[in-house]
Amino acid sequence: MTELAGLEDPKAREVNERHGDDHGVNLGKLRALAKRLKTQHELARRLWETGDSAARLLAILICRPKAFGRDELDAMLREARTPKVHDWLVNYVVKKSPHAEQLRLAWSADPDPVVASAGWALTTERVANKPEGLDLAGLLDVIEAEMKNAPDRLQWAMNHCLAQIGIEHAGHRARAIGIGERLEVLKDYPTSPGCTSPFAPVWIAEMVRRQHDA
Repeated sequence: MTELAGLEDPKAREVNERHGDDHGVNLGKLRALAKRLKTQHELARRLWETGDSAARLLAILICRPKAFGRDELDAMLREARTPKVHDWLVNYVVKKSPHAEQLRLAWSADPDPVVASAGWALTTERVANKPEGLDLAGLLDVIEAEMKNAPDRLQWAMNHCLAQIGIEHAGHRARAIGIGERLEVLKDYPTSPGCTSPFAPVWIAEMVRRQHDA
């Protein structure tokens, strides 16, 4: 914890706080520290229990994802608080867990929109890598009905799923683009030069173009 406190950078904290995060540690330095520590699951658990965001990000990097139980991961997600801890927990831990599919189904139906957004993130992963058994048309129905008025984090996750369906599944592409055009979610999102807009029709078109060029 002392070492993490020494990595604190006020400017990094200022930037992070604009995104709802409450730490000021440079993530490159955090990853270097994790590389030195290697996998230490019990230390990861103790770091997580501190409640400190930088400590929790470090815990995610040095834990053994498959060693967490289903209920433990559910509790951790609900405690995650900040967007970066939430995203890393889902992407680096839950996606590698044998409980990922169970949690995907439970979280997708959760009344808490932040928890539900994790369910959608896991669904997006399946759309891209393991779509067998998913009802893609049904997912598009839900997105069409609910994305426009969803809270920010949930809306972002649904939009990512919409784009992924359009990118990966040509049979659903026209409908996915049409939904994006009608709902106009993230249409005016400020995008840095060289980055792809998160507006689904633009995102889909750009990624499909890259696939064709590859």
